[in-house]
Amino acid sequence: MRRPMCQSWPVAAEQRSATERAVEHVNALDALLRERDGLLTVLDRVVALHGTARLIRESVGTDSGFVADIDGPEQAVIRWLSGTRTSELQNLIVPVGQGIGGRVLALGKPVRVSDYVSSPAITHQFDAQVRGEGLGAMLAVPIISRHGGDERTVAIAYAAMRHTADFGDDAVRRLEHIAEQAATALHIAGCAESAREDAVTAERQRMQSALHDSVGALLFSIGVQVRDLHEAIRDNPALDSRLRRLESDVSAASSALRESLLALSETTPERALPVELAEHTRSFEARCGVPARFVQLADVPPMDVERTRLLVAVVREGLLNVEKHARAYSVVVSLGPCDGGVQVVVADDGNGEPDGTGPSTGMGVRTLAERAARLGGRVSLVRDEDGGCTLRAWVPDVEHPA
Repeated sequence: MRRPMCQSWPVAAEQRSATERAVEHVNALDALLRERDGLLTVLDRVVALHGTARLIRESVGTDSGFVADIDGPEQAVIRWLSGTRTSELQNLIVPVGQGIGGRVLALGKPVRVSDYVSSPAITHQFDAQVRGEGLGAMLAVPIISRHGGDERTVAIAYAAMRHTADFGDDAVRRLEHIAEQAATALHIAGCAESAREDAVTAERQRMQSALHDSVGALLFSIGVQVRDLHEAIRDNPALDSRLRRLESDVSAASSALRESLLALSETTPERALPVELAEHTRSFEARCGVPARFVQLADVPPMDVERTRLLVAVVREGLLNVEKHARAYSVVVSLGPCDGGVQVVVADDGNGEPDGTGPSTGMGVRTLAERAARLGGRVSLVRDEDGGCTLRAWVPDVEHPA
């Protein structure tokens, strides 16, 4: 018996080394993914609009230029400035109809004033900020998107002087030309962003598959071999203790892998709810090997960001509870309209004792129920008579709030 035990220690050491390498690879991939996502979300639109503010000064010949982004249908926010001396206008919220920008937003056409604070053509909620910046004459035009068969204002371009002056028709035409260029740039940026999102989604799915097939398979193999070694060396306490530590390391690496796989499929508000739930269901099946099926019972109304995130979080919670506690043979995730709202259900046929608390997401059923209550909805976790467990969530749709 001694010879096989002597041979087992190099095997265990090699397995420990493989486990450590696996953990390092998972952590490195996770860090690179976060860094890559951060870079993908900040560049094009910011560059286009900041460049527009600079171009206004150069082309129109004004003291300052700035651009307001549309923040919903009823207001704009001044975000990009060039040639300003203070921060008075930075992040200034301009509701529709107020000031020169709000009037442009209401009319959809250029507005010009020779002296902002004395002009009878506009309201004067922002006189203090304009005086603080030392501005006099001002011209604003809408940046209009004409793609997709409709026209809508997507931003507002401003040109301003530090003294009283009259903006002529030529200045208006030059600023409108800049606005047209900005609209084109924004359209291209939007298309590029959409393409990047599609590419990121495809890359996430590819990396999920690669991680599961390579690192996941390695960790599973190591875990099986460690358990087999436990059986072979029960009469050697020293090696048994070391193997228990190795088994703990394998477990930690497996948890890190699961979290990384979840991070690769993090929800984004723009993506359709059924697509999100189907992805999480497939990810669960890939991680656990438990057959899981997503069923959409009928079309559901569009959901806002908060409701969508809640329903996705409920499904993640339910699947993680099954993974952690239920010892299930199969899982069904369903989505459908119900009682003037939308309902999701995660049902399993397990025989464990789900406690509804402390899964790896750190978001228990109680927290989800509190979030749902704030939206007029509800969340329940019940034990079925046949031994399975059902997590159910319902929220009213946007048009029928409770």
